[in-house]
Amino acid sequence: MENSEPWFYCLKHRRPEHGRQEAEQYLLGPFPDEATAARALDVIREREARKEAEDRAWSGDD
Repeated sequence: MENSEPWFYCLKHRRPEHGRQEAEQYLLGPFPDEATAARALDVIREREARKEAEDRAWSGDD
């Protein structure tokens, strides 16, 4: 039987972890799998860049 707990990136240990093994203040996620959790910092940077571009386009600062 497969464990249905999501993956998180732990800022304390600097690695992906399955399930909530640390306090929420140390966790990024949840992520669907270990590979995505391992890329958590890149995923967040990509999301932020996309959102900033959307904000600039919305405000007409493009």
